[in-house]
Parts: sequence; structure tokens; C-alpha cells
Amino acid sequence: MAPISTLACKPNLRDVHARLKSLYAREAGDRVFATMAVPNPAIAEFAASHAKSECRWPDPAERTKFWDDFFRHRASIQDDSMPGAYLSEFDQGLYGALLGAEVRFIADPSTGWISSMVPPLLKDWSDFDRLQFDPSHPWWQRYLDQLDLFVQASAGKWGISHFILIDAMNFVFELVGATQAYLGVEDHPDTIRRAIDFAFDLNVRIHEQFFKAVPSLDGGTFSNFGQWFPGRVVSESIDPYHMTSVAYFERWGREPAERIMTHFDGGVIHIHANGRHLLEASCTLRGLKAIVLMDDKGFPTSLDIIDQLRTRTGDVPLTVWTAPYDAFIERLRRHTLPGGVLYYVQDVPSADAANRTMDEVRAYRC
Repeated sequence: MAPISTLACKPNLRDVHARLKSLYAREAGDRVFATMAVPNPAIAEFAASHAKSECRWPDPAERTKFWDDFFRHRASIQDDSMPGAYLSEFDQGLYGALLGAEVRFIADPSTGWISSMVPPLLKDWSDFDRLQFDPSHPWWQRYLDQLDLFVQASAGKWGISHFILIDAMNFVFELVGATQAYLGVEDHPDTIRRAIDFAFDLNVRIHEQFFKAVPSLDGGTFSNFGQWFPGRVVSESIDPYHMTSVAYFERWGREPAERIMTHFDGGVIHIHANGRHLLEASCTLRGLKAIVLMDDKGFPTSLDIIDQLRTRTGDVPLTVWTAPYDAFIERLRRHTLPGGVLYYVQDVPSADAANRTMDEVRAYRC
């Protein structure tokens, strides 16, 4: 697959590429980076026709049109984002679907995404041994067809982002549900380990196909969180361990995460507010390229405590998801933002405001 050299929807592609390359090489600890979220007509149009609810499987052609419109409206914004379309339809449901699970789709009018999930696939662990991957499965063909369609539709205009892994305990959740997954660690530890091994093989198959089909930029990966990473980088999730101890994560979470990330060229993880106790352990994962800091109700926002979080994470590149525009501007101008961080700035009033702010972002030095 020929690599990408220019993109119509990102006129400042080469400048952004160079900036992000320095960030993920851990050579930009004195600088800050930003993605500017400006009101987008493509999301407004999507919201007008979709409520936040379950919906049908979307027409892939409709999805390419959404991303085409979305990135076209962002072409004038000279921020540190890369235009990578996220295959949200496959982000969780594909894995269980390939094994026979029922897939349910959920529309989010605030983002324009249509995501997927599955109810638990197995009644109990006695059914585990019947699971197998079948390359003739309709969902595998649907996946291949959509990759091909997105590659054709995006050519010369925008890239295609990796999508979330569902491996390790995330995969066990899909098999038996969260409660039975946690109980299974105590009651069926050997079967849980076998399920984790099965998940590794399935995830490798899915994402090797992604990297085979999708054009890269300078050998790197478009990402919905990190924008772009050098190499073939995957998006790993350690969400199931957020409600466990560090010791539990070390026993059940570290090895699977390191195994999949080092199979490829590394991985980016996201940590929700209720998982911040895992930060120090996560920073030592082999293959880790960056951490995305998520916010949740009932906890201080990442921006409010970013100095503490930056201290705890050393030189690991971070993304703050999200930073309100007014609060970000205030800290930018007071010169109190720690570096080595990409800030996803929300509620930016206009493209002009975004570009004026980016002049300050590029000039900023810690």
C-alpha cells in the first residue's frame, strides 16, 4: 500500500507531522500541542437525524460521506490534529460479532460516531471451547469491505485511524459479562488465561489486516486520540483494571498489554479518572507510546490537576481529553501548562480563534 505524502484536508500536514514526531520521540518536553474542536456542520447534520440511542448498522457509504464532510470543514484549522477517520462501527462489536455474538449499534450525536457493543456471548464457560475464528464469517467480509471502501473514499484527502483493541479482560467481558469475568479470575483462572490467549490471536488477526489494507503516513499510524504515531501503533484499553488494585493489574493486565503492544510497534492507552491509581504502573509498560487522560464526573478534571499528573508520568507523552477553551487559554497565557502534552481543546468558537490560539501554542516554551 503506497504511503500518504499529502492530504487535501490537512494543508499543514508536514509541519504537524514533524511536531508530533518530536512529541512521541519524547523530545518535546518544553512544548505544548493542541487539537482545536470547532463547531462542525457535519456533526450538526448528523445530530439532526440521530438521537443518542440504539440504531441500525450504518451504510458504509454514509460513514465515508460523514468523514469526508467533517474533515473538509476542518481543513482551514492549523492545529496539531491529523485527519484520521475512526471506524467506530467496529470499535467494540466486531470482536464478539466474529464469534457469533449479536451486535448492537449506538449513535452519539455529539461526535457523529456510531459505535457497537455485544451482549455476553457465552452462557457459561462450558461453551468456550466451541469458539473459533472463521474467515468466511459475514462480519469478517463486512470488515474487509469497509476497509476497502474507506481506503478508496479517503484517497488524497484524509487518513484512517486505528481502532480500539478488545483483548485481555475486555474480551472476557464480551464473552461472559463484567461480573462473571471478575468472578472467573477466582473460579476459573486457567480458562481466563486461555481466553486471553485466544483474544491475543484474534486481535492480531484483525489489526494485521488493518495495517495491511490502510495506507500509512511515513510508516506511521493515524489515531483518534494521539493524532499520529510513528510505526504500526495500536490503541489498547486497560479499562477493566480501573476498578482493581495495582497488584491485580500487574497480575492480569500487564502481560497482555505488553504482549500486543510489542507485537506491533507500540501502543497508546487511555486512563479514565477512576483509573488514575494505575498511572505509575502504566508508564512502565513495554511498548507504551502515550497515555490519554480521560475525565469523568465526580473527579477533578485532568486539566485541573495536570501538573500533578505530569509529575507522576515522567516524560511519557500525554493527551488531555478534554480541555475547555477558556480554561486552556487562561493557563496558556499565564504560562502554566506543562509540556510534552497534547491538549484537546473543546468549544473553540471559530476557525479564526483556533488559528490565533495555535500561533501562541507553537510559540510556547516551558
